[in-house]
Amino acid sequence: MPAYAFDWVDAFTAQPFGGNGCVVVHGAAAISHEDRLALVRETSLAECAYMVGSEVADFGVRYYLADKEIPMAGHPTVATVASLLDRGMVRLADGVAEFTLEVGAGVLPIRVEEAANGPLITMTQPAPAFGKLHEPARIAGIYGLDAEDVLGMPQTVSTGTPFCITVLKSRDALRRARMDVAALEAFRAHDGSDRASLMEPFLVTLGGETEAGDTFSRLLLAPPSLPEDPFTGSATGCMAAYLWHHGLIDSPRFVAEQGHWMGRPGMAQVEVLGPREAIIGVKVGGQARVLMRGELAL
Repeated sequence: MPAYAFDWVDAFTAQPFGGNGCVVVHGAAAISHEDRLALVRETSLAECAYMVGSEVADFGVRYYLADKEIPMAGHPTVATVASLLDRGMVRLADGVAEFTLEVGAGVLPIRVEEAANGPLITMTQPAPAFGKLHEPARIAGIYGLDAEDVLGMPQTVSTGTPFCITVLKSRDALRRARMDVAALEAFRAHDGSDRASLMEPFLVTLGGETEAGDTFSRLLLAPPSLPEDPFTGSATGCMAAYLWHHGLIDSPRFVAEQGHWMGRPGMAQVEVLGPREAIIGVKVGGQARVLMRGELAL
């Protein structure tokens, strides 16, 4: 019976049971597609990460939801690096480590810096691809909201995985949002997208949930995923590019918060690289805690 070492990691948090959990499985190249999906469902997490090696980067990993592989994911990237650090596969020299990580969307530069509460893990996501603009009423209708609750025009943005970034005018609107799955599928059909090419819309408000934050977000999910994602690093990169590009933030550096209303507070240090009209990448960084270590028997 094959056995695979794994770590259960809480990402975008310095505390246990915060942020977003992810199981990172090592030496997982031989694990079948079906078993990778099954493990996600078994853990009841949003995603699991599988270390598979790489010929073009220092490490290679692939990310899975309960029903499919996704090309890029933020909290599994932070979790994977935390696992590598915990197992001594990456070591800091003079408080810093830099290396590359191949994910489904390509190669990510990774930088780790020693910080007060543990290492700060930062990925540099690719330059954003700005896609379709969407009518506010269509996106608002997915969540039982009104067009007047939406600030500006929602837009599909990708820094590896595409999200429809939707800025809401108030914290009240963000709290009232409830997903209508049928309305989501109707939107995808109208947009010409399906679940394999476009994730659920990412809802954001300006202003943090705490004094430390500058934005606060939610990602409500459709079945078979969990109802809500505690922290979404890939969407945070897309959101940062959108806010900077459209002039909704004054500084390219800010703190993004998510998950507090779920009892799993998460935080990311974000920096958009380049001018508003020519963004060349987005840095998204966070801390992580290895919560459990074990062996997966398949």
